Formats: sequence, C-alpha cells, structure tokens
Amino acid sequence: MAASTLGVRCALRRAMVPSLVVILGATGTGKSKLAMEVVKRLQGEIISADSMQVYKGLDIITNKVTAEELAQCRHHMIGFVDPLVSGYTVVDFRNKALTLIEDMHSRNKLPVIVGGTNYYIESLLWKVLLDTGESEEADGGEEASKRKLELEKLEGSELHKRLAEVDPKMAATLHPNNKRRIARSLQIHEDTGIPHSHWLEEQRGQEGSSELGGPLRYPDPCIFWLHADMEALDKRLDARVDEMLSAGLIEELRDFHVRFNQQKVQDDSQSYQHGIFQSIGFKEFHDYLTAPESSTQQERDSLRDTGIEAVKIATKRYARKQNKWVRNRFLKRPGDNVPPVYGLDVTDVSRWEETVLNPALQILDSLCKGEEPTVPPIRVQEAGQKNKRNLRVCDLCDKVILGDLEWTAHLKSKKHHYHVRKKRKTDPACDQITAGDETFSEDAVASQDARTTHEEIPVTL
Repeated sequence: MAASTLGVRCALRRAMVPSLVVILGATGTGKSKLAMEVVKRLQGEIISADSMQVYKGLDIITNKVTAEELAQCRHHMIGFVDPLVSGYTVVDFRNKALTLIEDMHSRNKLPVIVGGTNYYIESLLWKVLLDTGESEEADGGEEASKRKLELEKLEGSELHKRLAEVDPKMAATLHPNNKRRIARSLQIHEDTGIPHSHWLEEQRGQEGSSELGGPLRYPDPCIFWLHADMEALDKRLDARVDEMLSAGLIEELRDFHVRFNQQKVQDDSQSYQHGIFQSIGFKEFHDYLTAPESSTQQERDSLRDTGIEAVKIATKRYARKQNKWVRNRFLKRPGDNVPPVYGLDVTDVSRWEETVLNPALQILDSLCKGEEPTVPPIRVQEAGQKNKRNLRVCDLCDKVILGDLEWTAHLKSKKHHYHVRKKRKTDPACDQITAGDETFSEDAVASQDARTTHEEIPVTL
C-alpha cells in the first residue's frame, strides 16, 4: 500500500508544474546561488549546463562550485570529462542530462538546470538536435571529432563551396566564416547521405514545432532570467576576475599549461577553439604562459597585465553575448513552444533576497499550486521584421552579410555609403539608376552592386 501511494505521488509530481526549473543569466549574476537556494527548499538537484565545467581541472577560471557548495546539495555534470578530450559534444551532454532528469522525476526530485552555455540549455528545453540515427552516435565518437576538426582546418570559402554543392539550402543560411557549423552540416550529410536542411525541415514539421526547432521536451518549465544593469555588472565582473587572481588563477593556468598544453604549443598543434582550451583565460594569457625564459621580469609583468585586462574584456563581452541570446531566443520569439520567462533583477546585491530569492520562491510556489504567479513573466516583444537568414554579398564593400536586418543595417552604414559615393565618381552610369527620381538614393546603387548569393530561404537555426 505504501509503495502504491508513493508511486501515485511520484506520478502526480511529474505532472505538476514546473517540470523543471531553468536559471539563465550572464556570468556573474548569481545563477548558482539561486539554484542552491531553490533545491534546498524544493527537494531538487542541480544539473550544470556549462560546456567548460564538464572538464576536470581549471576550477577557478571555469568558476566551478566549491567543495563546500557541492556538499550542501547534489550537483551533476561537473568535472567528469578528461581535459584532453576535444570531442565532447552537446549530443553527449544532452543524452546524459536527459537520463538524469528522468531519474530525478522518478525520485520525486525537481531538476534545476543552471548554466550559461546556450546550446546545452536549448538541447534540454527543445528537441532541437537531430535524431539521425547512426550520425548521433558518430557525433560522440573520436573518429567523428577528428573528421570535423580536419574539415575546420580548411578555408571557410572552401567549406562553404562544398556545402553549397550538397546542401544549397543550408549553405544559404550559414556565413562562410562559420566554419564549425558548416563542418557540422557537411558531416551530417556525410554520415547519413541526407542534407542537413532536410533533417531540419522534418523536425520543424513535428507537432508543437516552430521555425526555431522542435517542440518543448517538458511541459510548463519555469524559466528565470537573472539580469542586471550592465554598468553594475561590469564592475562586478572586474572584481570577480581580481578575486580569481587572488585565488590563484595564474598559477592554475600555468600548471595546466605545463601538464596539458605546453607540448601542443611547441608542436604548433594547439587550438583554443576546442575542448577546455576554449575557456576564457588560455588565449588571453597565451603570450604570458609561453614567454621565453630569457624574458625580463618587466616584460613578464607587462604580459601578465595585458592578459588580465584581456580576460576582463573577454568576460564582459561574453556576458553581453549571453544576455543577447536570452533576448533573441525567449523574448523576441512569440510562439507556443517558447516558455514564459520571469525576470529577476540582480543589480543591487544588497537586496538579493528582496529582488531575487523571494520573488523566485513565490513564483515557484504559485506554479506548484497551479495558480497564476503574482509576478508576471517578461512580456514577449513584438517580433517586428523577421530576420530571415538570407546570405548576401555586397560587391561594393567586398563583404558577406547574413540576415535581412544585418543587410539593412549594412546598406545604411557609413562604410557602405562611402563606397557608393566612390563608385558614383568612377562610374557615371550609376546615376542612371535614379532617372526620374526626385532625390538620389544610394541604396539604389547598392541594389545594383549587391547580389544575393543563394535563393532567399527564411530559415532560422
């Protein structure tokens, strides 16, 4: 009887709202802090969605939770991948994390997803990765990783040309500089014999899907977005880098460099585009870590200071990129498969309980009871002009532009108008374009000298 009652409770818990909690936000906004408070109160467990924290080592620069914090509540997906493995993919993450979520639901535990790696989070919220059978197994294999790395060594223009031959629709949505995604599309075609664009079209045809991908995996997830005034956050991020330095950041990087990276640099085989070496810090401190032994102390100090400043700049740039993703993915995409997002202002850390913790707990309490939270979600912005991912080339500026909005902005840019005026001086025939117009339109010249490289296809990845 007791076992039966427990089974009923678990079934009811799985059917309750929310099915899981996702905490979004830029680096330095306190996502882990809120996650820990939530799981303590609601009998949950944390799944880290950070692509750098899956690797062993570099605990300071990847901002892993401390041993003390790990002891307070259960964490998953932290520090379990060999740092020399460069082939750990979002597919590997998704498969492991989905198994964890299923297990938590069976144990009546609330999954709390926290992290700043957007494609990791998307893979759990939506069915956005391709179910291509054997290709998914290949994604996690070492051979597939090697093939993809070999492709990425080619020039972007060559990769794009190859993709255009086998999958012109996909090529029309990818910038030639985006070698990673082009290589990924080529690999899917190689593994399955089917164009990547076909798989995406099939996925978007599923019930509950949209042009952004497949349907939601779990009903009624609760999404929190921790946001702050950027000026205040910038100061906080600078201070956090200083704290990392005091905690031994440079010593950690130097030790890791000697153990794992030094030989790669000597063999000229190192790349800061894969695996744990993508962590902010390696590329920025490269010159300092590889400085010749003959360097003077003054030269070393200068390289060290340059690296510190570069880390601070890269960290702030990354924070903006994370916020941009939240706005674009959640707040500018009205649709049934985009869950509501509850904003929590973390600008003033002295009011953290008032502006972050208490509202979050109130929202969760209301959702668990099936009630409408008194704190409304952030209103979805009007989509306005849809930014179709059309690929165009401006011959005047010798520039490839991806996206209708980016193209419109380019046509209005000072650089473009400079080239238009220059062409008018060298080619009088340009003036004939505006014959009969009351005023000369420089964009008319642009329309003659800018061409669309592929058929315009409204695909958003």
